[in-house]
Order: sequence, then C-alpha cells, then structure tokens
Amino acid sequence: MDWGKVVYIFFALMSLTTTAGFLYEHNEFALFAAMSINLISTFLKIGVKNTLSAELFASSLVADLHLIPAFLVLEISENMSIVIALSIGAIIANLFSLVLVLVESAKVRDEF
Repeated sequence: MDWGKVVYIFFALMSLTTTAGFLYEHNEFALFAAMSINLISTFLKIGVKNTLSAELFASSLVADLHLIPAFLVLEISENMSIVIALSIGAIIANLFSLVLVLVESAKVRDEF
C-alpha cells in the first residue's frame, strides 16, 4: 500500500467533507477547519508527479480561492448567503478533484 497516496487522498476527501459539514452547520469554526484542511490538501498536491497533476493542483487552488474569501466575508460582514455560495463552489471544485483522482487511479490500473 502506498501510504503517501493514502495521506494525499485522505486530505482531498477530508477537504470535501469538512466543507459539506460547514454547509450543514453554519459555524465559523467549521469553515476555518474546511479552509485549513483544504490548504493542507493543496500543499500536498504540489509534489505530485502524475498525468493529471496540473488539473488536480488547479482544482485545489479553486477551492482555496473560494474558502479563503468565504472565511473573510464571514468574519468581516457575516453575509451568510455569499459564504454559502462560495462554499458550494469549493465543494464543486473538490468533487472535480476527487473525480480526477479516480480517473488517474483507473488509468494506472489499466497500465498494469
């Protein structure tokens, strides 16, 4: 088992689930956790060397650029409708990222 890949996919999936958790419970701590875990996931994607690494990194950056402004809006103006809209965008980016991980896994499996 490739433990590096386990950690990498763990944080990618955790990014999605913590953002979804924020949508369930509109709480600044839940949004901060989602943003923090997504940033860790982005940093882990920097060192990835596979066929879809650029797409994976870009999708993670998109999620970051949704969650960071969402957190700032929540702390500054408390406009929850904008925060929820940005969080939904981050979820879509994280779903796209996980689909790319599945496609990459299927391609690697086909090569064997």
